[in-house]
Amino acid sequence: MPEQGVNHRRQPGGFFSSIKRQIIMKTSLLIFVLAFAAVLTALVTLPAARNFAKDVGYGISQAIFGHMHRNGLILGAYSFPEGAQFLFSQTFASAKTVTALTNASPAVATSTAHGYSGGSEILLASGWEDAGDSVYKTGAIDANSFNVTGLNSTDTNWFSAGSGIGSAQLISNWVAIPQVLTIATSGGDPRFTTISPLARRNSMNVPTGFNATSITLTLGHDAANANYQTMLDISRSLKKVAFKMLLSGGATSYGYGYMAVSEIASLNVGQANTVTASFSLLGRSISYS
Repeated sequence: MPEQGVNHRRQPGGFFSSIKRQIIMKTSLLIFVLAFAAVLTALVTLPAARNFAKDVGYGISQAIFGHMHRNGLILGAYSFPEGAQFLFSQTFASAKTVTALTNASPAVATSTAHGYSGGSEILLASGWEDAGDSVYKTGAIDANSFNVTGLNSTDTNWFSAGSGIGSAQLISNWVAIPQVLTIATSGGDPRFTTISPLARRNSMNVPTGFNATSITLTLGHDAANANYQTMLDISRSLKKVAFKMLLSGGATSYGYGYMAVSEIASLNVGQANTVTASFSLLGRSISYS
């Protein structure tokens, strides 16, 4: 006798229903794969779709970065002087007129047919004294405008609207400073003016700007070095140069001003003969990661 509760009858159509379900699942999977491939092809080939995907990806990455930064999930980056390189340039292209400079971060310069690409290094002259005589990198926008990366001109108390017009000059032909042994920097720190009202027994230090920045390099003395001789000529003629410092961690700092180089070597027993090269910056020292 058959066991109770056991159904020995085959369900009608069970075999064919199973095959039908498998066909439907495989067909659905194939349609999904084809649709995904079509979307991916559109993202790769259509400029508008590529830009949309790039904007979405950028927005997501910025949101993630902001969340991590706010919650202390990003560790600070450190750099070291070992492996650093130091360069100067006295090659400035013909000035491109800047007919407008916006109050933005970064500021946007209008300059017809400027010819700059993203990452170009320029010397900026501007009606905004707090922005001029400094070296910046550019961010390309279009043929007639570019970002002045590193220049935040949103504060109209310091950057009066419509007053930033001036010029930009492309910098090229960077020359390596030879045999750098040590580096010392000074200035660039906040400057304070002490105020002592008669009715107060405590004086006040009021911030009034920043001290002038200077950079002094100690070089191994080699009178036959061509770059050193070029530096001497620039120093004696009191010409201004652009200065670039490349750190081993990838950071880059720029400045613009006077270069003064000593001609007589410093002699110490048991040490290499050295000379000094000092840079006195006229504007800001701008750093980029």
